[in-house]
Amino acid sequence: MDRLDNTIRPYAWGSPTAIPRLLGVEPTGEPQAEMWMGAHPGAPSRTGRGTLAEVIAADPVGELGAASVARFGPRLPFLLKLLAAAAPLSLQVHPDLEQARQGYAEEERRGIPAGAPHRNYKDANHKPELICALTEFDGLCGFRDPVQAAGLLDGLGVASLKPYVDLLHAHPEDAALREVLTAILTADREETARTVAEAAAACTRLGGPYAPYAGIAHHYPGDPGVLAALLLHHVRLQPGEALFLGAGVPHAYLGGLGVEIMANSDNVLRCGLTPKHVDVPELLRVVRFAPGDPGVLRPEAAPDGEEVYETPIDEFRLSRYVLPPGTAAHDLTLATPQILLCTAGTVRAGDHELRPGRSVFVPAGEKTDVSGTGTLFRATVVA
Repeated sequence: MDRLDNTIRPYAWGSPTAIPRLLGVEPTGEPQAEMWMGAHPGAPSRTGRGTLAEVIAADPVGELGAASVARFGPRLPFLLKLLAAAAPLSLQVHPDLEQARQGYAEEERRGIPAGAPHRNYKDANHKPELICALTEFDGLCGFRDPVQAAGLLDGLGVASLKPYVDLLHAHPEDAALREVLTAILTADREETARTVAEAAAACTRLGGPYAPYAGIAHHYPGDPGVLAALLLHHVRLQPGEALFLGAGVPHAYLGGLGVEIMANSDNVLRCGLTPKHVDVPELLRVVRFAPGDPGVLRPEAAPDGEEVYETPIDEFRLSRYVLPPGTAAHDLTLATPQILLCTAGTVRAGDHELRPGRSVFVPAGEKTDVSGTGTLFRATVVA
């Protein structure tokens, strides 16, 4: 079992205080957006034996287990994060596995450099993800019913939104959503900026269900993503609640602290709320234009006190243990690799004492007992 020393990424949207507060350290004054736990080549966790990527590369079967290597290859198939947002992240979608393979192969064929700003596919993998709130957490997830979205837009009283309102009443629903998103992202930028300004002023004036969109517009004035955001559900998670974000589902995180887990990929297609590249044709190929409930997840009880966040993905499985005082030790031994993250209290995992924000990597099959008082998240795979 290896204690992990993890990199914190200073993205501009990050909170300068949330992760330091959890870790019990002084803020640096700079944004601290994400703490990465895993073997991602961009920022692999460090151990006493080298980086976690190096440790796994030296003995994939010993560290990951034969079943995980057979199914996912000789690499850790998930990345675990602490995510602390003080401003909205970009509005985005992720490809499914086949789209990622096709897109990556095509960009490789065209010779687009891996670091090019207009490159969409950094790898050939999909990127489903799950966010579990540690504090109140706001986000956007999935399309509203088009008629409901039309009502929200119409309620702003902005004349230049009327064409979008009319389109949203068309049938079938998926075609209506596709037409409106296409129209928003391809409209004249100066005209769109004026519409966004009017819509933002109306959101500020009306408040209530419009308030989150006023906040988005404050951070991204004139961005067409503000209008696209109005097509999506606003979700406020309470601590312990989670969202699963599958392929093709447009989403954005707006604010809060959470534990995030995802398949080990960098593939992102942006819809807006960003100065970065937006590839509209490729985006429209990947987005799933299906309205639906965002589906807030609550943990489901499993044996031995484990609470599992069920998803249809095998590259990761996230669960938690809430350990009250006096609880007997739990045996967490598995035939798959694990990362254990403490988010409250003090938990002992093997020989390691974990306080909030501290984590360990547990090789497949290693005897693992945990005890103490607090909250422990467990990340592993389904193999």
